[in-house]
Amino acid sequence: MKVLFLPEVSSQFLDLIEVLYDKGYVNFFDEAVDYSETLFRDIQTSLALRPHLPAPEYFSSYGKDLLYAAFIKNRNTTWYVFFNVYENDGETIYLVRFISNNHVIAKYLSPC
Repeated sequence: MKVLFLPEVSSQFLDLIEVLYDKGYVNFFDEAVDYSETLFRDIQTSLALRPHLPAPEYFSSYGKDLLYAAFIKNRNTTWYVFFNVYENDGETIYLVRFISNNHVIAKYLSPC
């Protein structure tokens, strides 16, 4: 199993660091880095194990036949990961096309 991220998704993890720190969601820059890195690693290591659902039509601009999975980070924030699954030479590849959190997109989703 391999988890790959589109370049724009990878850059979201860097942007997340700035948002968390600049908006005061964390007190220290290192905390923001750790949060972003932990989310990235969690997606890399456990995406295949998470329950997933077909993404609603609202998210079709990010790709065709998307699935999504939820990653609960704390009592206030759940991250949603949108992806496709491919097979290549017997290896399953998860291509992450979009991520966002409940504060932004939960109204468009069914519970995972």
